[in-house]
Amino acid sequence: MKQLLIILLLSIGWSSVAQESITLEECYHLVTANYPLAKQSKLLDAQNKLDAAVISTSKLPQIYLDAQATYQSDVLQFPLAMSGIEPLNKDQYRATVSVNQLIYNGGATDASLDLKSAQLHTKQKQVEVSLYQLKQQINQLYFSVLLAQESQLLLKAKQEQVEAKLKEVQSGIKYGVMLPTSDRILEAELLKIGQQFQELESNKMSLIETLSSFISKPLTTETLFQSPLLETEFQADLNRPELELFQLKKEEIQNSESLLSKQNAPKLLGFATGGYGNPGLNMLDNSFQTFYTVGVKLNWNVFDWNANKKQRESLLINKDIVDNETEVFKLNTNIELHQQQKEIHKMETFISSDQEIINLRKEVLQSADAQLRNGVITSSAYITELTNLYEDENTLVKHEIQLQLAKANYNVIKGQ
Repeated sequence: MKQLLIILLLSIGWSSVAQESITLEECYHLVTANYPLAKQSKLLDAQNKLDAAVISTSKLPQIYLDAQATYQSDVLQFPLAMSGIEPLNKDQYRATVSVNQLIYNGGATDASLDLKSAQLHTKQKQVEVSLYQLKQQINQLYFSVLLAQESQLLLKAKQEQVEAKLKEVQSGIKYGVMLPTSDRILEAELLKIGQQFQELESNKMSLIETLSSFISKPLTTETLFQSPLLETEFQADLNRPELELFQLKKEEIQNSESLLSKQNAPKLLGFATGGYGNPGLNMLDNSFQTFYTVGVKLNWNVFDWNANKKQRESLLINKDIVDNETEVFKLNTNIELHQQQKEIHKMETFISSDQEIINLRKEVLQSADAQLRNGVITSSAYITELTNLYEDENTLVKHEIQLQLAKANYNVIKGQ
């Protein structure tokens, strides 16, 4: 029973730890799934199904009801030789039901359905592109939080070092080795560190709240933001969703061309009309009658003043526009990649020199520590050297985070 209880407690503890951490990839996934714009993909799909259903009704029988009552100022008159025929009524009544059935329209209905499907894919890809472009904003927020998190750790280490040194100085004052006011400088420094903690915490909270809104996941200042291990491939090809979007736009244009080619095709319809009226089809029978007609009819727009041809020419221009947009996108993307690549190399150079500077600062601080113990320098001089080391270590952390941010942006720009 005790072993079972221990396992249960460990599992609960592990679960709580897992809930308090997050990765950059998780943020990417969450913003893609939870950002309000993501709902548009399903809405577009539902809308397309309705539009397709409407287009498909053209293949079904079309039923029309028509009713009319008229009064004429004059009617057909018969010669005197036919005076035995009853004259027609000036008031006439008719109600009809007509059914039209499309038999052939050159495949225009199927072409319309194909165009709707192509338009759906284009719109959904546009949504995907917009969601993908949020990744750079996620990068900026995530690594800003990571920088605040690492800065807090450095400031904590500085605080512990000052507190330890304060105890040494207070001991030295007690035994008369150091001046009575030597501890005041260290106490003031601790108060200053407290202010820096508050500022860092406030900035971190603001960043976390913004990131939480983007990904629709509750985050707190206690959440651990894991540092990603990023690799970049400088020679890889572009794999951006925008390139797929451009291709889908061209396919949409091709479907539009296909529809235009079928719009002027002859349309063959079958029709049937049944009705009841006075008079009926027999105009000489001046009474209410039932009647019907059946047949086929052909509609063909043989000359449209070159409107169809001009529409096709317009679509060809649209193709050229899409090709031009693709070239511009590739050019701008490659420029951005080159800038990020230079940023990566710059940060790597800075980090190398930062490490050398920190090693030198540590040697200076060790010397200052020994001098403070022997009363050669004041606490103020020691704090100056300690602050110099802290600032240089903070600079190193900042450059390391900027390096990771540059790599993350490079990968997003490239589509890796």
